[in-house]
Amino acid sequence: MEQPQQMGHGVKQRDLIKMAPEEVDAFLAERRPLSMCSMGPDGSIHAVAMWYGFLEGAIAVETKAKAQKVQNLRRDPRLTCLFEDGDYYEELRGVELVGKAEIVEDPDRLWELGVNVFERYYSPYTEELRPFVETMLVKRVVIKLHVDRTVSWDHRKLGLPSTRPA
Repeated sequence: MEQPQQMGHGVKQRDLIKMAPEEVDAFLAERRPLSMCSMGPDGSIHAVAMWYGFLEGAIAVETKAKAQKVQNLRRDPRLTCLFEDGDYYEELRGVELVGKAEIVEDPDRLWELGVNVFERYYSPYTEELRPFVETMLVKRVVIKLHVDRTVSWDHRKLGLPSTRPA
């Protein structure tokens, strides 16, 4: 096993807490919101919390076609998504995905993501639920993330004592 790099008098913790690719995949498969960040028209960061699913193996969200985030991404496709978990330092975990957004307007691909998001956050899809999903997707598009860089951390790997109140 490769030894972590030394920094000063201690161990470089970045190497200790980084998740393996399979750990990243398992973390992203869990049900949680993501923080989606795009660049606003004035150069400021536009951050929103979103539910997400998977389209063609990639992280994707469905959103109103005229939403600010969609307008931002049509102008500048750079996109960063943050997924996090944990209430105390020693249990913090997270994944940051940085890449480019693809705006998807194809109804079949929108439907595929809509069902995926519905099942992740509500319940298993059945044909009786079709009207609900159809309503959910009116005037919507998909934002699909093409990842260029992944950053991850899992403080549980540090083996620190719990700071949770007793």
